[in-house]
Amino acid sequence: MNRFPYAAIVIVSAACSSLSDPAGRASEREMLVVAQDGSGSFLTIQSALDAVPDGNRSDVTIFIRTGTYAEKVYITKSHVTLLGEDRDSTRIVFAELRENWNRDHSGSDRGAGVVNIDTGVTDITIANLTVYNNYGSLHGTTKHQFAIRGAGTRIMLLGCNVIADGGDTVSLWDRDDGMYYHAECSFEGWVDFVCPRGWCYVTASRFFGHNTPSASIWHDGSRDRDQKFVIRDSYFDGVPGFPLGRNHLDGAIYLIDCRFSKNMADRPFYRPPSSPREWQWGDRHYFSGCHRDSADFPWFGDNLAGAQGAPHNDEIGARWTFGGRWDPEATMPSLLPYAILPLPRDNAAGVDQAGARLTWVGARGARSHRLCFGKTNPPDFKCTVDRSFFETGPLERHSTYYWRVDESGGEGASSGRVWCFTTK
Repeated sequence: MNRFPYAAIVIVSAACSSLSDPAGRASEREMLVVAQDGSGSFLTIQSALDAVPDGNRSDVTIFIRTGTYAEKVYITKSHVTLLGEDRDSTRIVFAELRENWNRDHSGSDRGAGVVNIDTGVTDITIANLTVYNNYGSLHGTTKHQFAIRGAGTRIMLLGCNVIADGGDTVSLWDRDDGMYYHAECSFEGWVDFVCPRGWCYVTASRFFGHNTPSASIWHDGSRDRDQKFVIRDSYFDGVPGFPLGRNHLDGAIYLIDCRFSKNMADRPFYRPPSSPREWQWGDRHYFSGCHRDSADFPWFGDNLAGAQGAPHNDEIGARWTFGGRWDPEATMPSLLPYAILPLPRDNAAGVDQAGARLTWVGARGARSHRLCFGKTNPPDFKCTVDRSFFETGPLERHSTYYWRVDESGGEGASSGRVWCFTTK
């Protein structure tokens, strides 16, 4: 179901050193293993989740072997990771229409998704798998159908395909305390298919919208003026004429260094006629470094100077988004089969010519990192390191440098993508 290649991310570092990577992974012996062929301890994802103790406060990883799991999943315990064996071949697929569920459950959305996260649950990670609500394909409708529906906080989606055949694909809706982080994901759906409430940060991801009359993204930040939805280094595509976004309620949306396909409509963010009230804090839709594959539209020109605090492009990251309440990238586990999260960011400008520490989060199980670095693209092999950083040493002024990190270890070999930065 992955209709576009995932976007990987990298962070590089300095001189070749021989220290072990602190971001390791639990061995399979330390995980709850789900396998349909009986090779694990559980046959279903839900049975593994049910085995997590009530009131759990320890990190528990549930490893899901390849297969299509036709089940509705309820996450009611905190500190749980659902880790797929393969992004495209580990699939949670279920058909559910929101209005059918609401009709049968006194109008409540609780449980209306394929993956459902309970109120009050915290520290949930879903990584390296596909979640798909296929009701529309089976019944010929694009009405609202959740793939992921939840109301907890500190929830991460890493390297996932999240797809629905209708609207509201990813609906994480704790409007008071919700904090959500997504990286390296592909999102697909119809109206408002990524629509967080509270705080949300998305990076290195791809969006594909099938909708034309409405919008792809939506935000409710009406409970706190600091709440924001930030999307960085991501790509938006869709059917011809797909619109970008809208807000029924107050929201603050930041798009930083994003690209839009030529199919995107010339339609700024807007407040629909069905909105219950005016935006009390005005139009808060901000752009920096965004471009369309064809001609740019004036409405997504750089305007960060008008945002609260007038932040600079380089300031805007996960920690900034969450106002210091949460810094998921500082403790990011190695869960994906490729390196992610580069610093300096891909296409960063103004890097100090005195040198840079390049850093990244390594692949799951990687025992060494093969670093390619230089001024050519593709870059030449530089050295092999066993820690996720490299000190460049002095750099040439006003020059572009390229790098790639190839991984080897417990998950086999994986090739990274080429990233670049430019010096002052």
